[in-house]
Amino acid sequence: MNKTKLSLLKHNGVNYLLPFILITACFALWGFANDITNPMVKAFSKIFRMNVTQGALVQVAFYGGYFAMAFPAAIFIKKFSYKSGILVGLILYAIGAFLFFPAKMSGNYYPFLAAYFILTCGLSFLETSANPYILTMGPEENATRRLNLAQSFNPLGSLMGMYVAMNFIQARLNPMSTADRATLSDIEFATMNQSDLSILITPYMAIGTIVLVMFLIILFMRMPRNGDKDKEFHFGATIRRILSVPNYREGVIAQFFYVGAQIMCWTFIIQYGTRIFMAQGMGEQAAEVLSQKHNIVAMSIFCVSRFVATYLMKFFNPGKMLRTFAITAAVLTLGVIFFQNIWGLYSLIAVSACMSLMFPTIYGIALKGMGEDAKFGAAGLIMAILGGSILPPLQARIIDMGTIGDLFPAVNASFVLPLISFSVVAWYGIKAHRRSII
Repeated sequence: MNKTKLSLLKHNGVNYLLPFILITACFALWGFANDITNPMVKAFSKIFRMNVTQGALVQVAFYGGYFAMAFPAAIFIKKFSYKSGILVGLILYAIGAFLFFPAKMSGNYYPFLAAYFILTCGLSFLETSANPYILTMGPEENATRRLNLAQSFNPLGSLMGMYVAMNFIQARLNPMSTADRATLSDIEFATMNQSDLSILITPYMAIGTIVLVMFLIILFMRMPRNGDKDKEFHFGATIRRILSVPNYREGVIAQFFYVGAQIMCWTFIIQYGTRIFMAQGMGEQAAEVLSQKHNIVAMSIFCVSRFVATYLMKFFNPGKMLRTFAITAAVLTLGVIFFQNIWGLYSLIAVSACMSLMFPTIYGIALKGMGEDAKFGAAGLIMAILGGSILPPLQARIIDMGTIGDLFPAVNASFVLPLISFSVVAWYGIKAHRRSII
């Protein structure tokens, strides 16, 4: 029995290593999509001469797709299989990426939002399928740790997305400042618009091709059919049943605020850093690129911290670790708010170390022991990603104020929203830990 508990990817004589590797690769693919997208708020704002709030509609479309498709994905997975859900997710992901080309040809902003929405409908299928699928690939005793391990490869994709955004989009866009772009004639603007959009869409064409290759590999690969036996379900009864579980019900709330905090910290680090570096005399584009470099450092720390947290979970209770990391993140966020110099940016970078274990740990705690109900439970947790659609535009509205009072930078004040969010996650960690020791 002890050997079974110690084995992360073997259970009842079945070795899940190869399926685990393939599904974990999907974690990296949606990490890429998430973190090539965050810098696009600033990029689209410049390309289309919009304010931060209008640019943040990218996040509304992106995370709105997650919300809209989560329960349809769960119903589909219940009717068919985890593998089928992953295949649908990959094909929608590819279609959304390829739609960037006709969006570019239109020269308008809103077709890009439609492309993002379709792309993230695919990501919703992927996450609704892959997260609970990973939980089934071994003994339940270490399911949360196994999910943390798989999620550790998500930031590797995120790092690649950030790198591509910085080097193949931000650094190659026309260096003309936002203020100078506002003075262009309509013809000059249209010419620059098409040039910049051609640069922007190229990585999306490439990732669409890679996703199609992954689709074909999984299509022809034999995958385990864990949890695919029972096709009968009663939607209303299942929802009532899962909502009666405190760890799950509160986990959905915590996940909403966590995802919102993550997207806010990684999206608006560019605005935060740009203000600091421009105050030092740097030009706008150079300040944006340098801010993105700091964002990559933050993601690198996030990646290393997730592997460390996965290892520590062998020795510490997940709820206790979640509580500790969330409280530390809240304290660091106070530094982000009140420091108006480089130390505020360093505090924001350090927050990423604390965020590393939050998503998979909330997910694992919330779904623990749910059995077949995990398919619908997963959908609720993916719908909670809506926090990434609702909270960033609220923060953008604060940033657009410029200053609070006469002197206090609005971008600093806007981080009160991540502070509140981390406080909610800490509350969930405290309650989950208390329940685990009763």
